[in-house]
Amino acid sequence: MVFTTRFAPSPTGPLHLGHAYSALLAHDLAQQAGGRFLLRIEDIDQSRARPEWEAQIYDDLAWLGLTWEEPVLRQSDHLPRYRAALARLWDDGLLYPCTCRRKDIENALSAPQEGAPTHGPDGLIYPGTCRETGTSGLGEQMPQDAVLRLNMGKALARTGALHFTEEGTGPNGETGKIPLPADQILAATGDIIVARKDMGTSYHLSVVVDDAAQGITHVTRGQDLFEATQIHCVLQDLLGLPRPTYHHHRLIRDDQGKRLAKRDDARAIATYRDEGLSPADLRRMVGL
Repeated sequence: MVFTTRFAPSPTGPLHLGHAYSALLAHDLAQQAGGRFLLRIEDIDQSRARPEWEAQIYDDLAWLGLTWEEPVLRQSDHLPRYRAALARLWDDGLLYPCTCRRKDIENALSAPQEGAPTHGPDGLIYPGTCRETGTSGLGEQMPQDAVLRLNMGKALARTGALHFTEEGTGPNGETGKIPLPADQILAATGDIIVARKDMGTSYHLSVVVDDAAQGITHVTRGQDLFEATQIHCVLQDLLGLPRPTYHHHRLIRDDQGKRLAKRDDARAIATYRDEGLSPADLRRMVGL
């Protein structure tokens, strides 16, 4: 099996030093293994995606000296693929529509059980308000423009024992074979969203479908997504998709130790380019 990894930015702002590190690391790993480096544009949120940001992604990565296979996969071109995955989960009776607003969820979590987490890799851990009234399964039509949630309890009853292989390190030094007990997943994630209104899918669903479609053998990404891996393992199991090896890497932070975000224009790759720095300078800055 050929080592295949990817860099998957969203065209919602300028790439910064953290993106440079992730892309360079993935590209380096692919070259060292004699493998493939792919680029994927994660633009399912069309309300925020902009063509000018997508164009700058290509420009910045080429300036860094990276090359990738063509054609580039753009998620907005593959919505039927995600719909098919949703239909499979719906027909298996694992999804239900949710009409709760964020404020409703916040109110429901205002007095949490002592010791119970309120936030997980999908944000606020949903308390299951719509679970009992929702419908899903054969003979019932899947809503076309609604929030759909995965009934995590039912889903975990369908999966076997879950784990994934970590070749990098998690936030607390996790590496090697990482077991994922069902009770841990349920407590940490709740009923996650697999389709958002006006989007037709979600990050969690689209990323596992695309990784399988592109033949990704190694997922290279930041430690901020380490906890989301348990969600991805559940979806891979339910959809019969292969599980890649994961390589989570350290995050590039600012002088105060805060993780960089798209709004950190002062650390945008384009800014350093305009100041006359070279790709080699950026490699040194991020520790490569």
